[in-house]
Amino acid sequence: MSRERNLEFETLALPLLEPLYNFAYWLARNRDEAQDLVQETFAKSLRGFDSFQRGTNFKAWMFRILRNTFLTSRTGLRAAPMLDIDDPAVEPAVVGTDDPERHLLRIRDREAIEQAIETLPVHYREVVLLCDVEDMRYQEIADLLQVPIGTVMSRLARGRRMMRESLQERAIRRAK
Repeated sequence: MSRERNLEFETLALPLLEPLYNFAYWLARNRDEAQDLVQETFAKSLRGFDSFQRGTNFKAWMFRILRNTFLTSRTGLRAAPMLDIDDPAVEPAVVGTDDPERHLLRIRDREAIEQAIETLPVHYREVVLLCDVEDMRYQEIADLLQVPIGTVMSRLARGRRMMRESLQERAIRRAK
């Protein structure tokens, strides 16, 4: 690949490093596995960059490579372990102006949301994450997952409903 094409790839791909890692982490539920997935995604996409059609959605192309890499990995083919809430990548930092009680409530809320996301089947989880965390449009998600836009919309609605029900059940259990 030419030096100019390498530079073009770098310009397009580097801003996606963090969003790709976040998505990989949610899929794999493991920091090391997520890093490996992103590294493999960058290697595959660099090797295949000549096949990328200019003018199409590069972000969706990269996320599709990551997703396919995950699905064909050993992690994607088996049930992944639960998130380790003691992992520093999961726990938010304390904001200086927060009182300890508010901080603990925010951590508990975040843990509840993360657990609700974790319980979703992967085809719902990925749509919720791409839409609500990565702010991708429905059409981008449809292109990435290679499904009709209506499927994206129904998976998103079902995934959000399942999360809502999970959070409501948790709140009811906690209130008892």
